[in-house]
Amino acid sequence: MVKVLVSDPIADKGIEILEEAGFDIVYNPNPSDDELQALASDTNAWIVRSGTKITAELLKDARNLQVIGRAGVGVDNIDIKEATNQGVIVMNNPDGNTISAAEHTIAMMMALSRNIQLGHMGIVNGEWNRSNLVGNELKGKILGVLGLGRIGREVIKRAIGLEMKIMGYDPFVNQDVFDQETVTLVDLDTLTQESDYITLHMPLLDSTKNLFNAERIAAMKSSARIINVARGGIIDEADLAQALNNDIIAGAAIDVFESEPLDMNSPLIKAKNILLTPHLGASTHEASEGVSFGICRQIRDFILDEKLSNPINMPITDMAQLKQIKPFLELAETLGKIEMQLAESPVKSVSVECFGNIEDSKPIALSFLIGLFHDMTDNRINFVNAGVIAEERGISFSHSLNTEPVSFANLIVAHITTDEGTIEVAGSVFGDQHPRIVDIMGYEVDVRPEGNMLFVQNKDVPGVIGKVGMLLGEGGVNIAEYLLSRTPNNDSAYSVIKFDGEINEELLESLKKVDEILTVKQLHV
Repeated sequence: MVKVLVSDPIADKGIEILEEAGFDIVYNPNPSDDELQALASDTNAWIVRSGTKITAELLKDARNLQVIGRAGVGVDNIDIKEATNQGVIVMNNPDGNTISAAEHTIAMMMALSRNIQLGHMGIVNGEWNRSNLVGNELKGKILGVLGLGRIGREVIKRAIGLEMKIMGYDPFVNQDVFDQETVTLVDLDTLTQESDYITLHMPLLDSTKNLFNAERIAAMKSSARIINVARGGIIDEADLAQALNNDIIAGAAIDVFESEPLDMNSPLIKAKNILLTPHLGASTHEASEGVSFGICRQIRDFILDEKLSNPINMPITDMAQLKQIKPFLELAETLGKIEMQLAESPVKSVSVECFGNIEDSKPIALSFLIGLFHDMTDNRINFVNAGVIAEERGISFSHSLNTEPVSFANLIVAHITTDEGTIEVAGSVFGDQHPRIVDIMGYEVDVRPEGNMLFVQNKDVPGVIGKVGMLLGEGGVNIAEYLLSRTPNNDSAYSVIKFDGEINEELLESLKKVDEILTVKQLHV
């Protein structure tokens, strides 16, 4: 039975989806570290929100894990690199909390502008400080939006309704996406210097870590305010606290922090003109239900139907396409297994070329890598990590489609390069959907790759077949097929011998000692 671990609180609607699918659900929100390690060791799917930290150590122990689902957008609490190395798919649910996060941004901005929390605290403390709590209208102010994805665009919609002027910055979005009269795209420095309010809606990456440090904060207007409902770590917290206390900027509203829960010794706690909330951006009943329902449905659909939605680290997203081209994928994987067994030294480069009615070379090439690495590592090898493993081993990797006419309706030609030279094997899928090897090192063949086989290169002289047959017969090996290929103007031939059982090392050495035999390899497919 499929085991699904849920280690953060999610809505009942999500749990019901998993139950209806017949999964074994382990619901343990907020487990201890020891509990989490034990629970993860044999789980097949893992659902989290922002609370659970899925580390490299946990992933290495989770040998049965196939997929991680993040109920929400941000995945910085998941070690994506290690998940990819382990062949674990990571997917999120970016739509479920979009509205909640956008509304919280607007709420924080308005509360900051009108000193709402200070007013509340004053009344509670018996004060009536109207004159000291004069705020600012949002109408006519410049709102700088950093990150123009789903949440950033929802914030813009609401800011337009407040009659604010909008500047946007996103290195992956161009002006054509927006009406320039409504949203003006500018560079980061311009946005920083000219905005009255700055709101952050970007992921935490190496490029965005401490993006707003002392230097950038100092470039803001002294009357400006900054809001962060995105990810902790984009703003340097110590630098922000110092800037607020020194009146470098007018205020800040922060919902997310480098470390959560926020340490009470954080300089932000006692900073002037700051509004803090405990990561409430997605904390609405609607968002909780939305992301819970969404991610549980994604997990269910992936496990039951191999349907993939919102993958973070999967290089191929169209799982339906993979089903359609399954015979080609199986052929490519077989070619990879064959070529690795033929290699006498480490692989330096891989090239996969597709011809005919094959429409996409990438999944074909990745399948070849899966076969190539099949016996090279204890880790699972799949579409998620095949390319990564090649890169880690310093193997250059390329693939291409070729429209040149060939003798087959489809053809996959795979090359690997080693210190000993280049190995080339080609295959095709015939009308009966069975794969065939059609070329080995330039020798035309027609063999269905399965079971145990001998690949033999020999001098093209009389008597070789007889000698090989006699040795195999004396060794108790029953030949199922003997396929010989010759090429014009070549003094050597290539044979593929299929047989029952397995050839022992002693018999293999006897074959290698035959004068006419140049090379002999036993392959298992």
